[in-house]
Amino acid sequence: MGRVETEQRSVTVGDYTFDVRIGGPERGPWVLLLHGFPVNGSCYDDVVGRLHESGLRTIVLDQRGYSPGARPTEVDAYRIDHLVDDALGVLDALQVPYAILVGHDWGGIVAWHLAGKHPDRFTGLVVASTGHPSAVAAALANSDQRERSSYIKDFVADGAEEKLLARDGILLRRAGCTATELEPLTQPGAMTAALNWYRANFAGDIKATMSCPPIEVPTTLVWSTGDAALGREQAQGTSRFVYADFRFCELADVDHWIPQKASAALASEIALRSAVF
Repeated sequence: MGRVETEQRSVTVGDYTFDVRIGGPERGPWVLLLHGFPVNGSCYDDVVGRLHESGLRTIVLDQRGYSPGARPTEVDAYRIDHLVDDALGVLDALQVPYAILVGHDWGGIVAWHLAGKHPDRFTGLVVASTGHPSAVAAALANSDQRERSSYIKDFVADGAEEKLLARDGILLRRAGCTATELEPLTQPGAMTAALNWYRANFAGDIKATMSCPPIEVPTTLVWSTGDAALGREQAQGTSRFVYADFRFCELADVDHWIPQKASAALASEIALRSAVF
């Protein structure tokens, strides 16, 4: 696709200022897109133009730690409840009463909690890769998901920043990220902030992260068979925790990076969900 026109804005929520990109038809239904680790909202660059063509208006948020103006140093500042409040605060600041909600990877975890705890704010939910937290918890206990998630112990360890940034981020590039995507993480404190999502939510008691209400808004989960980090069990088990219309979209031979590698398919599912809410 060609260059997509978006407006860069700074949105203040409490003590922090978030980088937000807004685009699409002025009167189109709103879509809030939340990224995961380690890529900021640029992961949706090939998605938003397709959504604009479908008549949707997009908000792409660089979340806490990824926006330079919202980069606290305390690990506890990255707990899931703060991440949820950030997204709601951005919607409030932009005077958006409700939206379609999209999340990938860590952004998916935030999206599940947002939709579960604030269903009145969202007309639909589309999550890529990450199943409902309760489904992930069940898969950790009963499948190979624990092995798939074993990298987390390395992410929460002391010195993880140096290892992940070494040799121009070769470990993350081998996992499928590009050098351009990783460049923002070379800013002072940026990699530590990104890893603090794991340290705040997956080191020690993970109950708050994995305890998420059932979902009562129409929901689509997009999962790819080539995902090395998130397995089939957590994806297929998600339907048990959605008490509304649910669609499971399986992509063949796509890796974990669905927004970048399957942008057309993801955009299609978002547009479809917007039409049936």
